[in-house]
Amino acid sequence: MDDSEADRPPARRTAEQGPGRHVLGTPWHDARLVDSRRETASARTLRFELPGWPGHLAGQHVDVRLTADDGYTAQRSYSLSAPADGDALELTVQLVPDGEVSPYLVEDIKPGDSIEIRGPLGGWFVWRQTQAEPVLLVGGGSGVAPLMAMLRARARLGATAPFRLVYSARTPADVYYADELRESGNATVLYTRAAPAGSSRPPRRISADDLASLGWPAEQSPTCYVCGPTPFVENVANLLIEAGHDPARVRTERFGPSGG
Repeated sequence: MDDSEADRPPARRTAEQGPGRHVLGTPWHDARLVDSRRETASARTLRFELPGWPGHLAGQHVDVRLTADDGYTAQRSYSLSAPADGDALELTVQLVPDGEVSPYLVEDIKPGDSIEIRGPLGGWFVWRQTQAEPVLLVGGGSGVAPLMAMLRARARLGATAPFRLVYSARTPADVYYADELRESGNATVLYTRAAPAGSSRPPRRISADDLASLGWPAEQSPTCYVCGPTPFVENVANLLIEAGHDPARVRTERFGPSGG
């Protein structure tokens, strides 16, 4: 997600997620970092092992808690960026300067280190294998993380539902999962500040024309998942509804700045 993968207090997550969060009574578990990789200069994907992990749906998230030596705790929510894979789970985290959680996760945590994780959480902003309708994924910045979990889940499960991803990034250097998206064949990256050399589309916000040419027509009744900063999500959701998409099929998840 732009500025932070989901690096914001849980309160920023809204009721539009619907049922399924179930935080009360959900226990915390120790998760051990087993691997990591850089996505951009300021974003890192972390792969954790959590014995007994129950699995999750693409689009769900977890809460992460860090505890200092003096007992002080800091907690943030992060979207899962890969589908269920046994006891493993992946988070992609964007560094928030002066933050309390993301700097440790992006710059300091090492393989073998452990953090506390609670989840999986959320039941509205998810994709299930039983969904046969076309799917449009629209992500802004690091808001692509839960959408990437959906794209990967479709491929892993061999699902036949038609997928299209429209990903808005500031510059080519800010694109997450660049090689994987390039090879997927069903993703388009649009740029808001600087486009690559030879691009026929000048840098700008996603427009109604972009969604019409790269997405699905409303007549096909696609389910649309939109994730990113609040202004981005509101703009895209409004454009989709104005184009005739059923509001009940436009699922959104938004975030705003936080302490990180």
